[in-house]
Amino acid sequence: MTEPQPTRRGPIIIEADLPDVVSPEDAAPVPEVIEGRAMQTVTAFAARKISWLSRLFWAGITGLIGMMASVAMWDFVTGLLARNVFLGQMALGLAAVVGLVLLIIILHELAAFSRLAKIDTLRSQVREAHTDGERGLAENVVKRLMSLYSGREELRWARKSVVEQQADMIDGSDMLGLAERELMGVLDQAAVSEIQTASRNVAAVTALIPMALADVAVALTANVRMVRRIAEIYGGRAGTFGSWRLLRAVATHLVATGAVAVGDDLIGSIAGGGALAKVSRKFGEGIINGALTARVGVAAMEVCRPMPFNALKRPKVSGIIKNALVGLFK
Repeated sequence: MTEPQPTRRGPIIIEADLPDVVSPEDAAPVPEVIEGRAMQTVTAFAARKISWLSRLFWAGITGLIGMMASVAMWDFVTGLLARNVFLGQMALGLAAVVGLVLLIIILHELAAFSRLAKIDTLRSQVREAHTDGERGLAENVVKRLMSLYSGREELRWARKSVVEQQADMIDGSDMLGLAERELMGVLDQAAVSEIQTASRNVAAVTALIPMALADVAVALTANVRMVRRIAEIYGGRAGTFGSWRLLRAVATHLVATGAVAVGDDLIGSIAGGGALAKVSRKFGEGIINGALTARVGVAAMEVCRPMPFNALKRPKVSGIIKNALVGLFK
């Protein structure tokens, strides 16, 4: 009789057909594509078209809510007057104050739209005067510009310089060039400063905060505030709805021209975007979002500026973003 073989216990080695040496160098490289997701989302959101059906729906909802609030307020005040005259009169006074504040807000928004329309009309007249070249037409446009900025203390010396030099000029284009250099030069510097601040904030938040959608919210807020400040610098002083109108106009222009697409030329011109992406993807994303914010700011300058860029050069995005991120690089 054959004795049973003892059961083998212990580790079992299974040989696999693997390469002799495996190192991190054999791993696939991490893609270096950085899209600027936050600014892409903000621009697409601001530039999207609203259908007439959506506008009708939201107008109906707004009107219905307003009617419900008005009827509820009326019933509350009349009921309180029937129960207690003193409290009813107090409620009536508070309702009057609320109505007055709402009326002031509406008038403020209408005035803001009127100022923006005035800037648009003045820009069209400047283009016409440049095309025509007649001195009389250019002089009339310069007078309107001087009237627009008559209350601006920072432009006092610029206005004085325009008045002193325009008398010796014959050509209308030269007169417009003088006004642009003296008046718009000071305002352009203030607008570029606002763009740098917004670009720095968007880049820092994108690079440092890992929370989902936080960069999108900050980018949207920063861009709305930036566009509003640029409008105020050039004399527009847009209200809440006017700021959204300007942001929509700027975003539509950027989408139409393809300026929100991130290209290698933009990344390479900003302190070596490819190297930044290899060191930290979030940091590279922040740089791109800051650069796209600068693009929005430059487009806002073109929309809000009462004079198109002729005598002065349009600011370059690469120069703005480099100056904006000096502290961040350090």
